[in-house]
Amino acid sequence: MSYLALKHLHVTCVVLSGLGFCLRGWWMRRESPLRQHRLTRILPHIVDTLLLGSALTVAWLSGQYPFVNGWLTAKLFGLLAYILLGMMALKRGRTMAIRMRYLWLAVLAYAYIVSVALTRNPLLVGL
Repeated sequence: MSYLALKHLHVTCVVLSGLGFCLRGWWMRRESPLRQHRLTRILPHIVDTLLLGSALTVAWLSGQYPFVNGWLTAKLFGLLAYILLGMMALKRGRTMAIRMRYLWLAVLAYAYIVSVALTRNPLLVGL
């Protein structure tokens, strides 16, 4: 698979992951039974596995690595924050109010990761 195809796969998975997270957050807020559907529980893992695999392959092919390139290090830490905040939002938050706060923080972490990817700058410049 070419570098360009891998990059397109990665960007597609980024969009699908973010939209899927927001949809699951919406279903959580509405207490929809769709959030317990088998596909809802399996599909995010498939998308996120493809996302991580394509990210690692693109980084390897381009010779850019976290802890060497500051912007990739920022994306890595942003990703860890996104995962933890998302877990609190969708599974671990005790009340709906707490879950909603974590949901918004996770969306902000996602936006930060995307902004770093687009600008290759870990600082929130121009916002």
